Amino acid sequence: MEPIIIVLIILVVLVFIALMKTVQVIPQASAAIVERFGRYTRTLNAGLNIVVPFIDSIRNRIDLREQVVPFPPQPVITQDNLVVNIDTVIYYQVTDARAATYEVSSFIQAIEQLTVTTLRNIIGGMDLERTLTSREEINAALRGVLDEATGKWGIRVNRVELKAIEPPTSIQDSMEKQMRADRDKRAAILTAEGIRQSQILTAEGEKQSAILRAEGEARAAALRAEGEAQAIRTVFESIHAGDPDEKLLSYQYLQMLPKIAEGDANKLWIVPSEIGDALKGLSGAVGNFGPMGPPRPGSSDARPAKESPRREAPPID
Repeated sequence: MEPIIIVLIILVVLVFIALMKTVQVIPQASAAIVERFGRYTRTLNAGLNIVVPFIDSIRNRIDLREQVVPFPPQPVITQDNLVVNIDTVIYYQVTDARAATYEVSSFIQAIEQLTVTTLRNIIGGMDLERTLTSREEINAALRGVLDEATGKWGIRVNRVELKAIEPPTSIQDSMEKQMRADRDKRAAILTAEGIRQSQILTAEGEKQSAILRAEGEARAAALRAEGEAQAIRTVFESIHAGDPDEKLLSYQYLQMLPKIAEGDANKLWIVPSEIGDALKGLSGAVGNFGPMGPPRPGSSDARPAKESPRREAPPID
């Protein structure tokens, strides 16, 4: 009985292994290459698939999703004989699992070498300045060449990106110095422009202030002149309303003489001719009063005024 049990166990194990090899489950976004006796038979898509056990075999399982492959820095010589290191990143996707398996032995290595050679051809026709500022142009040229070459491999190149472009250290130092000089130049220009604008605004403010000050002074002078004119007009009207006589006017005239003489700068006096008439009128007024006041009419002290002698005009011959 024991040999029969052993044989049954072996048969169960073989059946289980056969079932495992018969049923193949392929994940989503994947594909599998089936070979029968070493020859391509078919491509298994995502889902449950049945194959012939011990006859069909899975050659390769391929991921159909978009893949990202970074390549190490590659030294490239520019048109002006400068060596720059360029890092590239490739975004590709397998569109034909059969071609990716049988048309090229290692499509990753093939894409890397094709990228390096194409990049050297493109950068070799550009100088350093154009290389640093033409990433979009380089990306488009690389993508066009790679997509055309990898089409027969069942691979589509979606994007090519230049991750970094590193010029030599000496060139980096020169570029930093140039950028620093440009920044200092722009800063000096902005500072000078700010000082100029500040001076213009200050001058405009001083101009406006001077104009307002002059207008204020003119307005104040006009108001003072108007007030003085009004005061003179009022005094003049008051004097005429009071009807002063010649003696009062002479007395007021003499009172103004000390005010005219005030100040250290008054070295020269100009005495008008009317001062004599004023003094005569005032002296006559004082002499008429005498020591006891003005004479009363009809008193004995009242003396008739002497008549001035009349001078006859000489006869005319």
